[in-house]
Amino acid sequence: MKQLVQSPKSGKIEIVELPYPSVEQKHVLIKNSFSLISAGTESKTIKFGKSSLIKKALNRPDLVNQVLQNFAKEGLEQTYKKVLNRLDNYSTLGYSSSGIVELSLDDNSEFQKGDRVSCAGQNYASHSEFVSVPQNLVVRIPDKVSDKEAAFCTIGSIALQGVRQADPKIGEYVCVIGAGLLGQITCQILKANGCKVLAIDIDDEMIKIVNDNKFAFGINSKNSQ
Repeated sequence: MKQLVQSPKSGKIEIVELPYPSVEQKHVLIKNSFSLISAGTESKTIKFGKSSLIKKALNRPDLVNQVLQNFAKEGLEQTYKKVLNRLDNYSTLGYSSSGIVELSLDDNSEFQKGDRVSCAGQNYASHSEFVSVPQNLVVRIPDKVSDKEAAFCTIGSIALQGVRQADPKIGEYVCVIGAGLLGQITCQILKANGCKVLAIDIDDEMIKIVNDNKFAFGINSKNSQ
C-alpha cells in the first residue's frame, strides 16, 4: 500500500510502498477515503524532521532526557544502536481521516465491513491507503455527513474538548488566540454556545474569514494599538 512518510534522518517527504498494517485485537482496519492535512501541526513536524540533530535536541529536550536515561541503564553502545534505529524508521504524518471498514476486531462488534467511519490518532489515522486504528478512536459517520467532511472529525473534537474544559457560560466574553483551522472551529462552537467571541491572529486572511462569516469579532494583533 502507499503511505506518505518522512525520514527522520534526512527530513525527506515521500510516498512509499509499505506492507498493509496488522490488525490487533480492539483495532479496526480502514481503507481511507480522505485524510486531513493539519497545516500548522504537520508543517511544524516536517520542519522539525528536516532540522539537524543538534536543533532536534534543542527543540526536544524531553527526547534528550530519554536518551540520557537509556544511557544510564544500558550503556553507550545499546543507546547508540537505538538512536540509529529510530532515525532509520519512517515517521508517519496525519492524525485525522475517514474511510470504509475492511475488518474489525473490536470487542463489542460495533463496526462491520462496509461501515463508513471517521478515525483519529497520531500514528493511526495517517495519510495512507489503509490504517489500523484502536476502536475507541473510531466512530460511525452519520448518513447526512460526507466522507470528506468526516475527515475533519478529529480537529472538531479537539476544539470541542477545549471549549468543554474552559466551561464558558451563555453570554460570557471569550477570547480565542489563533484563528487557524482549529481556532475557526472553536469560534463557531463558542458562538453556538451563546458566547460573545473575540478572535486574535496575525494573519489578515484568517481574520477576514472570521469577520466575513461572523464567527466572532476578529482583530489582527499586529495592527491593534
